[in-house]
Amino acid sequence: MRSIIASILFILLITGNASAGRIIEGMVRNVYDGDTLLLTTREDSRLKVRLYGIDSPETKKPNVPGQPYGDIAKRTLMYKIIGRRVSAEIMDIDQYKRAVAVIRYEGRDINREMVTEGMAWAYRQYLQGAYASEYIDGEAKARSRRAGLWREANPQSPWEFRKKHKARW
Repeated sequence: MRSIIASILFILLITGNASAGRIIEGMVRNVYDGDTLLLTTREDSRLKVRLYGIDSPETKKPNVPGQPYGDIAKRTLMYKIIGRRVSAEIMDIDQYKRAVAVIRYEGRDINREMVTEGMAWAYRQYLQGAYASEYIDGEAKARSRRAGLWREANPQSPWEFRKKHKARW
């Protein structure tokens, strides 16, 4: 079965968005930060997944400090889905060969929840279709309620943070 998952990823890599919408189910085994996780299928295939359309504050890396709310965003995502069976609607494969997906647990859009709770930005650069308006509206609600990272006076976006620390990344 591992070869089937590998084949699916290979097809996604060559066809790009042609296979968008492919759904894979699995168990969340690890959460790396507020927008990246490890999913294992029933056949024990491992798939590193980047949450589609959101960008959470960076967590501390060996040579780079973390951002405010980076650890909180990671813990929030862990609380929601670690050890749970989820579905991943694969939207794309990113430059690091991670599946980029919308994660659903019990019908809930976990990506949107992270934005609406102020644990991530809507990643406008990569958003398309209905998800764009849902995630951008969710971010606006979080900002207006000063939820999560929006409690900060002027939170720095993760993409600006990465740009600033690029030499050490």
